[in-house]
Formats: sequence, C-alpha cells, structure tokens
Amino acid sequence: MEHPPSFFLGRQPILDRRQNTVAYELLFRAGFTAEAAVADDVAATSSVIAHAFGALGIDAVLGPCRGFINFDAGLLMSDVVELLPAERTVVELLETIDIDSAVIDRCHRLRRQGFQLALDDVTRLDAGRERVLPLIDVVKVDIPATPTDEVATLVNRLRRPGVQLLAEKVDTRAQADWCLDLGFDLFQGYYFARPMLLQGRRADPDKTLLLKLLQLVLNDADNDEIVSLLKHSPELIYKLLRLVNSVSMGLRSPVQSLAHALVVLGRRQLQRWVQVLLFAHHGAGDFPSPLLTMAATRGRLMELLSEQAGFDGVGRDRAFMTGLLSLLDALLGEALADVIAPLGLPDEVVSALLHRQGRLGDRLRLVEALEAGDDGEATALLDANRTCAVAELPALQVAAMAWANDIVRPVSEN
Repeated sequence: MEHPPSFFLGRQPILDRRQNTVAYELLFRAGFTAEAAVADDVAATSSVIAHAFGALGIDAVLGPCRGFINFDAGLLMSDVVELLPAERTVVELLETIDIDSAVIDRCHRLRRQGFQLALDDVTRLDAGRERVLPLIDVVKVDIPATPTDEVATLVNRLRRPGVQLLAEKVDTRAQADWCLDLGFDLFQGYYFARPMLLQGRRADPDKTLLLKLLQLVLNDADNDEIVSLLKHSPELIYKLLRLVNSVSMGLRSPVQSLAHALVVLGRRQLQRWVQVLLFAHHGAGDFPSPLLTMAATRGRLMELLSEQAGFDGVGRDRAFMTGLLSLLDALLGEALADVIAPLGLPDEVVSALLHRQGRLGDRLRLVEALEAGDDGEATALLDANRTCAVAELPALQVAAMAWANDIVRPVSEN
C-alpha cells in the first residue's frame, strides 16, 4: 500500500561559544525511506520548503533561531530561495558550487533582500571563495577534512570583520576544546548535538518559570494548569519526583503521574519547595540548551505518539515522563540507573528508560531512531507497533518541536 506524500525534517543545533543554541541546520527529506529517490532536486526541495514554512510555520520549525539551509548551484539560482523568510534564513552554499560571476551576482541580490550567506565545508581558501568572502556571514570549516597543521592558518586567512567562523563536524571533546582555543565563533557536530555536551553541569530551572509556578500555587490554580507548566521543565519534574519520594516514604505504590505527585505532595509543601528553589536559583542563559530542547521534544513527541496509539491519560503522562527523563543522565552527569533510583517511577517507565523495553520503550526507540535519521529502524518500529501511519509522523514531529520551542520564550510571554 502506498503512503500519501509526506516530508520529514531534521535539525542539527549550531552553538555559540557559551554552548547556547543560536541556529539550526535544517535537513529536509522527501519521504520516509532509506533512499532519496528524488528525480528533480529543485522541484522536490521547493515543494518541501514551501510545505514546511508555509503550512507549518517558521516558529514551529525554528523557534527563535535562524535556519541554515543547503543550496547547490541549481537551487541557488532558482526562485526557491525567495520562498524563505530572509530574516530567519542563512543560505548555505555547498562546496560543489563553482563560484563564478553569476553566483557572485546572485549572492549580491540575496544580500540586498536581507538573506545571510554561509560557505559550507571549507577546507581551503581558493580564488572563488576569496572572491565571494566579502558577501559571506558565516564560514563553515570542515575540521576533519582540513589537515590539522593547516587549520590555524586557514582561520587566520578567513577572519575578517563581519564574518563568523563555524567549526563543523566536531565529534570529540578534544576537537571542541581545540576549536575554542583557535577562536571559532560557532560550533556544529555530533559532539555538540549529543547529550554528552552538558554532562556534569548544573540544571537550574528558569527563574521566570519558577515565579509563574509560584503564582499558580498561590492563586490555587487547578492541578492540570500546574502540570501543564511543569511539562516545560525536565529538571523541575525530576526535582518534584525526588521530593515526593523523600516526603512520602510510606507510599504503597509508585507515583503514577505528575498530577498524582501533586496530590501526594500537597499544596503547602509544593509552595515551600518552589520558594526554596527560587532562593537557590543560580540564573539561566538567554538561549535554550540543545539538551533541554531535545528532552522537551522527546517528551512531547512520545506523548503525541501514545495519544495516536490510544493510550489513556495515565499512559500518555508516563510516555511524556519517559521521553523527558531519558536524557537525565546527560543533564545531571550521572548514570541513568542511579539518577532514577530515588524517583519511585512505575516499572513500565523504568523498563523503558533502562532497557528500552515495553510499549514505552518501543516508542522511545522510535523517537531516538527519528533523531538519528535511522529510517530503517524507525520504519521497522512503526510496522511492529502500529503507533501511527507514516504520513502522520511529520505533523507529530513538527508539533513536538513547536511545543519545545515555545518553552524557550519567557513564560510571561506565553
């Protein structure tokens, strides 16, 4: 049976020197298959971009960040670029482009329209790139492909006012430290995209969110409203579950949901707990960390997938917790088994987190396969569990990303 036409997109974070996510490289796909099977790159990419940005909205895809999009020579010279919002788009010139007078003229026109431009996979500064460099905003240096003893020289040749240097394909901590020392402004690669980035860092909840939570508690808001706010913060949920288990040692059964945790704790204890967190707060950055964004997206996507599969309210809540808590080991810098041991989680959640088993484990594996771009694994899991139709996945993924992006904004603006 043929599936209806669909599109899939991936996002790889681009970070600044403080490890804030400031942009994403967007990776579009024409379908959910291992092979591209695209007969016309220009037509396919035009259709996908128009659908993604027109039907779904840029806020859902990018949140507050810019989007880097790859263009080969054909796409660069086509009208596809004009489909995108100039103020949010970085046009990334692939290394395969022969930079001639026509390309230079096109870059001038795009700059006048407000687009930013980037050079992709730079390993040397040849005549063509030297010529277009005055029009470039970001130069992406391919770290593995550039001889180690030539990187510093290349950085010095590329550095000039108005140009940001991005170290791409940074896969190890050693490479990351080296590129920081060399003075790169931006960073991209598996090392930065993977949860290990923030291992061992403090995980303080956003102060504005804590103030909003305290306001809800003082105004005796419904538990549903408090649960909705808590879902914005993996670290708050973790702290709440630990607190519930520490004040309720005689609890006969595990906490079944966030709403259950609030009932067990009680409003007075909740108010005291929030006030303590406010006093202990150490501040937060202005941009989302890639790890917290990924955790929020995981939780929401698992919740949506479980809703599609017909889970009841408790099942959907457990799915959300499973996705959100699946990155706690990286967030807190401890083994996951040790982190969740004091939380008193239901066996179903523990089995999913530690062994990827059960219905929640299967859906967590599906979400991880989607993140990794493992189409074969994702297809097999969909076929085995009938979680949803293939054609429904894109809307669910974008809805989850939109929800996660929304928590980036100050809570007072939501």
